[in-house]
Order: sequence, then C-alpha cells, then structure tokens
Amino acid sequence: MKPNRSILSVPGHKAKMHAKAAESQADVIMLDLEDSVPIDAKATARDQVVASLQNCDWQAKTVSVRINALDTPFGYRDVLTIVEAAGQRVDTVVVPKVNHPGDIHFVDRLLNGIVLNKKFTQQIKIEASIETARGLEQVTTIAGSSSRLKTLVFGVADYAASIGARLASLSGHGENEDAVYPGHRWHYTLSRIVTAAKAHGLLAIDAPYGDFKDTHGLTHAARMACALGCDGKWAIHPNQIAGINEVFSPSAEDIARAETILKANAGAQGNGAIAVNGRMIDQATVRLAQQLYDQAVHLRLVDNSKSKS
Repeated sequence: MKPNRSILSVPGHKAKMHAKAAESQADVIMLDLEDSVPIDAKATARDQVVASLQNCDWQAKTVSVRINALDTPFGYRDVLTIVEAAGQRVDTVVVPKVNHPGDIHFVDRLLNGIVLNKKFTQQIKIEASIETARGLEQVTTIAGSSSRLKTLVFGVADYAASIGARLASLSGHGENEDAVYPGHRWHYTLSRIVTAAKAHGLLAIDAPYGDFKDTHGLTHAARMACALGCDGKWAIHPNQIAGINEVFSPSAEDIARAETILKANAGAQGNGAIAVNGRMIDQATVRLAQQLYDQAVHLRLVDNSKSKS
C-alpha cells in the first residue's frame, strides 16, 4: 500500500491548485467537490476535476475525489461524472457524512456498474468520512460494509456540530482545544474510529488542523492522532505537509529501537519474553516493533534488503 501520511485537500474548482498539489510532497491529493466548493460552482468543479485527472501528471501519488454528501442533489452525479470520465485515474472516492452502511452500499454498487461498463481493471476504493453522531454510532457496521472500503476519516467540525459541542476556534478544525477542554477533546471519538478501522483492516485518518500558520499546534495534534493509532492526517495547506509527514514517519530513534528488539527476538528464536537492555519484552512488543520497521522499509527509510520481516 502507498503511504497515506498526508492527504492534501484541494478545492475542485481551482485548477491552478491542482497542478501545484501534484508537485507537492503530499502522499495523497484529494480533489474536493464538497465543502470547499460554493453551491453555484458545483458543476464547474466537477468538470474541472475531470480535466485535471486526465491532464495533470500525478506521478506516483494516490488521487482521491471527495464527492458531495449523498443527501444532496450533487453526490450521485459526482460519482457518475467523475468515474465514468476519468475513473482510470481515481484511486479512492471519499464519501462525506456517512451515517449508515447503506451509504457505502450505494456507492459500492454504483462503482460496480461503472467499472463493468467501462471495463476498468483497477479497483476504485472508498473512504468513509465519519462526521456525525449517527455515523459514529454505526461506525463498526460501516467499517465492515464493503470490500472496497479502504479508510475511515474523522470529520471534526461537522461532528462537533452534530453533537452540539462548543465552537473553540474560527475554523472549528482542532485548534484552541485546550481552552475549552482539559485534555484531548476528541479522544473517545477518534479512538472509536481507529478501533473500528483496524478491526476491519482499514486505515484511520485524522481531521485537518484549521490554523495552517500554527506549526506547533499542527505538530501537537498530529502527534496525538498518531499516538491513538491514526495512519495520517488531512492537510488544508501545502505548508502543513512536511510536518504531518514527519510525525507519521518513524524517526531514526524509533527505527533503532525496533531493530534492537527484533535482533534480540531473533537471537532468542521466539522463546517467549526476552531481556533487552534490562527490560523484559514480550511478543506483543515484538509485533509492534515489526510493524514500525516494516513501515520504515515501506517509506524507504531503511534498506529494503535488510528488512527483518
């Protein structure tokens, strides 16, 4: 699987941003047809996304398209227009405000029909955005709703609105949280999404951080999400990409620690708990070390020929 540390959201109707995004260091480019596009620009944005998918050099990046919600007159048309015209370049379709597994069933069947008609050979995946109380209540069922499902994404602003939580900042996307809650305000919500995702072999992606000038706040938010098990985080500005990539990549210290554990485990030939630098390490810790080391290999942070997997 390609890296999914940083997901850069780009308004679908702004063509100049598409070309710049393709040249960025983001792992994933998400061409947005939903919240960043005014109502009167929805059709224009749809046409522009098709043109950009067909004409931009996306290199080896994952390319996603976020459609409009399925309870609008735009969502179904987004899927039909985009995938029929440029589905061979779409890796994932992001479905916002997923409240029920039926939302994923609908998009899945629609994609099945288009793929059969167009004879596409690649499988277009689905990403479900959990951003309402109803969606969180159904998150486990949603996570198991389709073989096309790849990712669960946390949508913090709409979720906060759905439960009537206090607006803590101008953007409503993660900043200034310490002023209204003594701790991680979305710990339970994000942990539940992560648990549902990992139980079904999916990725879990955190919401964007709204203040793109606050690098300290972004780093803190990304570290919290990473600690809870998220695989990456949305970005709303190119300046956020490097910081997100750094947080969601194993550090040299992380890699060295994992190598020490894996080397000791290999020497012990898998005989239960082992002693490493005066500490007892069990097989659960060995599995954590292996996961981290495999990620480092995948990101080419260590030599693949030396992989311990």
